[in-house]
Amino acid sequence: MTIDLLDFESGAAYSGDYDADLLGLQERLARIQVAHICHKKRAIVMLEGWDAAGKGGIIQRMTARWDPRYFEVWPISAPTAEEKARHFLWRFWQRLPMSGDIAVYDRSWYGRVLVERVEGFASEGEWHRGYDEINEFEAQQVDSGTNLVKLFVHVTQAEQDRRLKERLDDPWKRWKTGLDDYRNRARRKDYLDAMHDMFARTDTRWAPWIVIDGNDKKAARIAALSAIAARLELAVPMTPLPLDPELEKIAKKALRKD
Repeated sequence: MTIDLLDFESGAAYSGDYDADLLGLQERLARIQVAHICHKKRAIVMLEGWDAAGKGGIIQRMTARWDPRYFEVWPISAPTAEEKARHFLWRFWQRLPMSGDIAVYDRSWYGRVLVERVEGFASEGEWHRGYDEINEFEAQQVDSGTNLVKLFVHVTQAEQDRRLKERLDDPWKRWKTGLDDYRNRARRKDYLDAMHDMFARTDTRWAPWIVIDGNDKKAARIAALSAIAARLELAVPMTPLPLDPELEKIAKKALRKD
């Protein structure tokens, strides 16, 4: 089924008990991380979306109860000179998770068919070829046992503008905005065209897109964390490891009261 971002603009306020539901999801995600550690499973959680759509807030709440030794958040910005000298996927191969780890990407390899396409940083041949290269890259990860979750967080122009203004007005949020936000905003139609092409070409059986209506932050966070948890649970046994009999014997002896 074709993904149309217009279907994700209701912005309905969250109707549940946000604090209780968020806490429940964070506890669920904590158990999911432990399952990955115990069963030595790898996962990638990747978020794309508009500037100020709320990707960082989702990531912050998703990882709030995770053991920091077993996950990494990769904020993806413009490639360095060293990265530009190599294939565009090279820098992402360097950031893939090890067994037991979860890698989180705040933006991703989809820059090739989004910002690089729209802003002219990639030639037409390069970004056209990028769709197949991305699909093959994702298939390789899944085939090798890595669970891949792809989220796109969508907001309307009006909501994005409100948040950008909020960042300008708040001295402690100004660091989160820059000239690129407004350059990208001015080309929203071009980005929408690129996004819909991206969905049409890369919404695959092995790596489907999940679109989140980000216009209400609380509803978006609950929806995103619920979707992530559901996808991660599909690929890892949600059972704790049994207690090692030898460890149990030694522990009971060590902890026995005199």
